[in-house]
Amino acid sequence: MHDDPVIIGIHGLANKPPREEKAAWWRQAIEEGLKRNLGREPPGVPFEFVYWADLRYDAPLTPARNREPYYAARGRKPFPSPNGAPPGPTLTDRFYRALEWMQEKTGRLVVDDAFIEYRLDDLWGYYKDAAFRADARDRLRAVLERYQGRSLMLAAHSMGGLIAYDVLRLAERQGPRPRVVHLVTLGSPLGLAEIKHRITAEHGDLRVPSAVARWTHLGDRDDVATVGTDLGEAYAPNPDGVRVVDCPVINAYRRPRGGRNPHKSYGYLRTPEFSRAVAAVLDGATQVRDVVADASA
Repeated sequence: MHDDPVIIGIHGLANKPPREEKAAWWRQAIEEGLKRNLGREPPGVPFEFVYWADLRYDAPLTPARNREPYYAARGRKPFPSPNGAPPGPTLTDRFYRALEWMQEKTGRLVVDDAFIEYRLDDLWGYYKDAAFRADARDRLRAVLERYQGRSLMLAAHSMGGLIAYDVLRLAERQGPRPRVVHLVTLGSPLGLAEIKHRITAEHGDLRVPSAVARWTHLGDRDDVATVGTDLGEAYAPNPDGVRVVDCPVINAYRRPRGGRNPHKSYGYLRTPEFSRAVAAVLDGATQVRDVVADASA
C-alpha cells in the first residue's frame, strides 16, 4: 500500500453550497494559496472533503443566498501574514477571558450557553441532538478509515475542529487509530469555556489526541470564534509530548462587496502559514516543520 499523503478537510458552522461545489472551492482556495505564497503549482492536491451540512439543513445554500462564495482574490503577491511578534489579545479577547474566569470560578457557563444557543446554532445542536452528533462524527470517521495507514493532514474549520477533536479522542478507545501527521484547526472555538467543559466531561481531560504528530491552530485575532484561552495553554501535550502551537494569521477574505469576514474558511486556507503546512505534508515530511517559520525559509 503506498503512503502518499492525503489532505482531509471538514467544514464548519452554517448551511453550505452543494457538497461538490464546496469541496471544489476548498481545493481551489488551497491551490491558490500554494501558488501565490510559495510559487507552487501542484498537478492536483490529494484532497478529500467531509461534508455534514445536509445533516442539519434540508437543502444546500443556493447561489442567490450565498453572500460569501469562493473567488480568486485580486493580485499575485503572497497573502498577508503577521510576521515577527504575534499581535496581542484584542479588547474582545480580554473581555471574554475575564468572563471565562468568572464562569469557571462560579461553575455557571451562562454567557457561553447563551452565545452558543443564539449565535452558533449548529454547535448547540451538536450537543443537544445525539443523533446529529453521532452522524457528523461518522462522516469524518468513515473518511479516516478509508485512508487507514496513510499519512494524513486534517484541516478542520470552525465547528469542524470540534468534530475532528472528538473523533480523534474516541479513536483512542474505539479504534482504528489514524496517522495524522498534522492537525490544523482553522478559527476553531475549542478555547470557549463551554466547549472545554463538554470535552472534559466526555473524554476525561483536555489534551492533544494521541494520533496527532503535530497540531497547529490558526486564528485571526478578529475572529470571534478564537476568543478565550489559547489552545496551547488549555490543552496538555499527548503521551508523545506533542503540544498545540497557536499561530496568529491574517484572514484576508473579503465578501464580493468588500466586507471583511475574518472567520471565513477560504481566507484561512489561503494564508501563508497554511500553505507552508500543506507543502510540508505534500513533500512527505514526517516531522512537519513549524508553520510559524518565515515564508522565505
